[in-house]
Amino acid sequence: MCGRYTLFVEQTDLEERFDARFADSFAPRYNMAPGQRLPVITNDEPETIQRLEWGLVPSWADDDTGGIINARAETVHEKPSFRAAYERRRCLVLADGFYEWAETSAGKQPYRVAFEDDRPFALAGLWERWEPEEPETAQTGLEAFGGGDSDASEADSDEPDVLETFTILTTEPNDLVADLHHRMAVILDPEREQEWLTADDPRELLEPYPEDELRAYPVSTAVNSPANDEPSLVEPVQT
Repeated sequence: MCGRYTLFVEQTDLEERFDARFADSFAPRYNMAPGQRLPVITNDEPETIQRLEWGLVPSWADDDTGGIINARAETVHEKPSFRAAYERRRCLVLADGFYEWAETSAGKQPYRVAFEDDRPFALAGLWERWEPEEPETAQTGLEAFGGGDSDASEADSDEPDVLETFTILTTEPNDLVADLHHRMAVILDPEREQEWLTADDPRELLEPYPEDELRAYPVSTAVNSPANDEPSLVEPVQT
């Protein structure tokens, strides 16, 4: 699975790399975690880097809890939770590294996987839009004719909150990541990122990224807590 990742490239470099502009301000992140609103580029707004919540909630879900952070590339086109999003709502998840935890005799050791030069890349993602069902309004007594509490009436007229979420696709690991975990996030070939957003059925893009340009190195167990988010998290440590 992919449960944490990083993005600390300069904003101007990110915007140039992806030919898109941030909808709001950007700050470097060293420990991006599920439940947070994080930068993505969706297929319907490819010129904007916007923030969606990590943890996909299907549009048909009863509530907005239990967001799914990863989807298996091999079955994403057929699973009910992802099928519609795969067909119509794909996105690029912006990153410059991700964490995996390896089992060791001393316990789980976090590693950061990134390109040798820490350049940014896009993970294959899907996004969804969920909104709650509007409650039925009971019209009884004077309230039905405008004689009810004005504050309550205004509250009832508010539009329901729309939640936009995303998930990251995973695939079989390459030889580098296989030493750490049995799955890895799908890193897209930079030349084919737009194809992921626009092609009818781009399953062939969901292959393990070649390990030749990647590195994996141990980092501090401080990354285990999402509350920690500072530059020291990406520094190598001795094991």
